[in-house]
Amino acid sequence: MSWRTIVVSPHFDDAAMSVAGVLARSEGPSVIVTVLGGAAAERESSWDRLCGFASAEETARERLAEDARACEVLGAEQVALDYPDVPAQALRLDGLADFLTAGVTPDTRVLVPMGIGNADHETVRDRALDALSGLGAGEVLAYADLPYASAVREWGTPEAARALAERQPVLTLAGRHRLRPEPPVRLDEREWALKRRAVLSYASQIAPLACEYGEFVAMPGPLQHELLWALESESAASPA
Repeated sequence: MSWRTIVVSPHFDDAAMSVAGVLARSEGPSVIVTVLGGAAAERESSWDRLCGFASAEETARERLAEDARACEVLGAEQVALDYPDVPAQALRLDGLADFLTAGVTPDTRVLVPMGIGNADHETVRDRALDALSGLGAGEVLAYADLPYASAVREWGTPEAARALAERQPVLTLAGRHRLRPEPPVRLDEREWALKRRAVLSYASQIAPLACEYGEFVAMPGPLQHELLWALESESAASPA
């Protein structure tokens, strides 16, 4: 299968939360590949219990079904890698490299998480970028992780990229790549209605996230805005 856009999502819901609007504006077929898409090897986590799940197996099964509904709303193909939802640093994630190697062409745009607010996201970002090195993707971009990125008071304004530039994940990536903030994305009412449907597909996550981030699915609200950075290697960006 040849996709025009590949979104690397560390967990179920990260892609819909962060780039549903970007996907709605994208041309050609797209796929969301969730990296930590398998059942945990042991009992459910405290977060899973907070979401109402009784076992790791139930968590994986129900969240996979939620993700399928969200992908259908977004018109994206669903791929879930069978890695358990455990700290990503403990995993090699070779399957992610294999997936990208098989799926990336010179016409492919790949979106990876910036890693703001979640260590798993930063690990997945780095593993994805390592795999993408030399593959010749048409464009590689990092997306602001939502709802975490919305914690900066400048979120939703032209100053958001500048405010986030001081966060450690952004500083770390800026040491490896030249980052160019893309024009901020502000969803119109139609786009927000589509994104809201996708986000609400992850019903098990809404109440726990609302405890931390308040009315994050309100309109207007933080999820109405999305932010991307284009990545360019320093060697490629330097003049000959």
